[in-house]
Amino acid sequence: MVIVKGIIESSFIDYPGKISLVVFTAGCNFHCHYCHNPELVNPEPPFMAEDKVFKLIDNKKEWIDGVVITGGEPTLHQDLPLFIKKIKERGLLVKLDTNGSNPEMIKELTDSKIVDYLAMDVKAPLEKYESVTQIKVKTEDLKKSIQLIKESGIDYEFRTTILPSLLNEKDLVKIGYLLEGSKLLVLQSFRNEVTLDESYNTQPSYLKPEMEHFVRVLKPYFKKVISR
Repeated sequence: MVIVKGIIESSFIDYPGKISLVVFTAGCNFHCHYCHNPELVNPEPPFMAEDKVFKLIDNKKEWIDGVVITGGEPTLHQDLPLFIKKIKERGLLVKLDTNGSNPEMIKELTDSKIVDYLAMDVKAPLEKYESVTQIKVKTEDLKKSIQLIKESGIDYEFRTTILPSLLNEKDLVKIGYLLEGSKLLVLQSFRNEVTLDESYNTQPSYLKPEMEHFVRVLKPYFKKVISR
């Protein structure tokens, strides 16, 4: 069973170019300082029953193009493929957000072609991953996931949340090398309203001119780079 903590019934920003319903799965194996969904990292009840989730999807399916499955980390849930298949049976597109820590699940999903869009968060250069995620990370798994996504034939993006205290320009160039040749990198500006580590509530974000500079620096490594 996929454990669902919450839903946004209509979103115009979570699936590029589409209107989507967003499903938030419970639980995450990363503990990033700046996470803006701390209630999903170590979630507590109540959770949403699966039949209620699909009832909401059925009620909205005439008004949406697809469903975004995000978290938390959706690939922690073993029944994720079955959950996605039930969405696909309703004639809807599926976008999956992942941190890339479970390449076996990503391979199962890409091999079966049951997802239509993949978005993987690349948190940092590999040598900095543990300082950002606050856990022991298998970097080989991350590299496998990156390669699987790039070679899947499925539409995708990589994205990186950046803030001055954790990532600098040299770090971003290293990410460029790691992902070189990829279709799209999205640089996400850090939001400090709600964070897993409360000390980050007062941390500054990069300013718009700095974000634009980083986009220019990274363009040689990707087919497209944007900031959000």
